[in-house]
Amino acid sequence: MVLPRRFGWRWLSMVLALVLVLGLAHPAIAEPETNNYSNLIRNGIDLSHEDLSGMLFVSTEMRKANLEEANLRNAILTLGVFLDANFHGADLSGALLDRVFLVGADLTDALLVDVTATRTSFQDVKITGADFTDAIIDRYEQKQLCLRADGVNPKTGVATRDSLGCV
Repeated sequence: MVLPRRFGWRWLSMVLALVLVLGLAHPAIAEPETNNYSNLIRNGIDLSHEDLSGMLFVSTEMRKANLEEANLRNAILTLGVFLDANFHGADLSGALLDRVFLVGADLTDALLVDVTATRTSFQDVKITGADFTDAIIDRYEQKQLCLRADGVNPKTGVATRDSLGCV
């Protein structure tokens, strides 16, 4: 390629660099077809029956999301807002829930086996039939959950009260 002398290679390289920068300058925001739901607001999204195992949900807002029967095994949910979300029958086994707001969520028949739920709010959460076996939950939240724990998980046969270590 021959360029007129007044343009030169330096000018061409600057234009190419500018095109690359502008082309890549948009923020890297994950879309639902990826394995990263971080920094997204997807209120009312329907992810029911989806395989979301190992997915990242960091600083995610999913108010009234439908995650019914979703596979969230070993997923990372941190700094998230899942107010009034539907986790009915979801499998959250081995997941990390750190500083997550689950206020008003439905965890009926959900599996939370080996989950780590630190600084997570379970206020007004429905937990009938949920299995919390070997879960790490803040003591205050565990006591609050025990006040409304009832039912038996249909998949594991474990009583919710027993899995929470309620007295």
